[in-house]
Amino acid sequence: MISLFFLIIYLGSFMLMLLVLSIQVKCFHEIITIGYRVYHSYELPWFRSLSWYFLLCVNYFFYGETVADYFATFVQRREQLQFLIRYHRFISFTLYLTGFCMFVLSLVKRHYRLQFYMFAWTHVTLLITVTQSHLVIQNLFEGMIWFLVPISSVICNDIAAYIFGFFFGRTPLIKLSPKKTWEGFIGGFFSTVAFGFIFAYLLAQHQYFVCPVEYNSETNRFVTECEPSELFRIQNYSVPPLLQAVLGRKTVNMYPFQMHSIALSTFASLIGPFGGFFASGFKRAFKIKDFADTIPGHGGIMDRFDCQYLMATFVHVYITSFIRGPNPSKLLKQLLVLQPEQQLNVYKTLKSHLLEKGILQPSLRG
Repeated sequence: MISLFFLIIYLGSFMLMLLVLSIQVKCFHEIITIGYRVYHSYELPWFRSLSWYFLLCVNYFFYGETVADYFATFVQRREQLQFLIRYHRFISFTLYLTGFCMFVLSLVKRHYRLQFYMFAWTHVTLLITVTQSHLVIQNLFEGMIWFLVPISSVICNDIAAYIFGFFFGRTPLIKLSPKKTWEGFIGGFFSTVAFGFIFAYLLAQHQYFVCPVEYNSETNRFVTECEPSELFRIQNYSVPPLLQAVLGRKTVNMYPFQMHSIALSTFASLIGPFGGFFASGFKRAFKIKDFADTIPGHGGIMDRFDCQYLMATFVHVYITSFIRGPNPSKLLKQLLVLQPEQQLNVYKTLKSHLLEKGILQPSLRG
């Protein structure tokens, strides 16, 4: 599995997106199947069919938004896609309303409560799987490093916490997971922060991992070529006085992203495990050991990715709050979609603004 994952990374961002979509569908299937097994004896009409229909609707909405956001120039060249993108939200809402009406029509008097339970079950499952996977793909577009460092930190924390807990564990951490210990939790934290810091340094050296993923309409391919931002350029930092004696130096050279990796690793080791605790509580509530038996000896796909979903949301919020600024490339794509008159108005407004700022020479007024 590890070899396959490395191969997918080598094949590029598009293959990673397909992998995320595949994992999303499988996780949805595992959770919905649990609901079906719990209530299958009641023969609730249309439950599984409507569940998959809602999955289709929500994916259509989210991935349509992505296409409109990142592939504007591609869409502009194809008239049939222009209609779909222009009315995308209306079409998405219409599809959802169709499913909603189908659910109402499927209500059976003796099973009202159970049917509403399962309606809520489907929507919570969509929230957990589809929304989070969409955020993972949004993170991927910012650069592969924003995908690899977080997921690797969660995996590292899981392994390190197990090792420290196995050899040094004495104090139980939480009743939901009796095998989890404070020693493993603390050991996992320090190991994950160190791993994330080093791994971030290794990836930040390569353009392939740090450049935002963009679609080249001329070659019809995803490209990861750019001039690395300041975040991925070596900077000189002063070492705090307390650490100078330990390191034996007053300054260090490092990538700014390595500082951000500490925040990502800290979340992965301190908050990420709560996704696993949540999953453990869920399985205990329904008296099951694993979500499925997809991976022999390891349970289902959801059992392996329960901590990753919280991580995906955090990374997206972190990027939008502390990292992402105005994107000239995305702005240019949006401008190219405008009508010629609108583009001319934007040009005149921008030119006037630059003249007022003194960036353009007055001689260019004509």
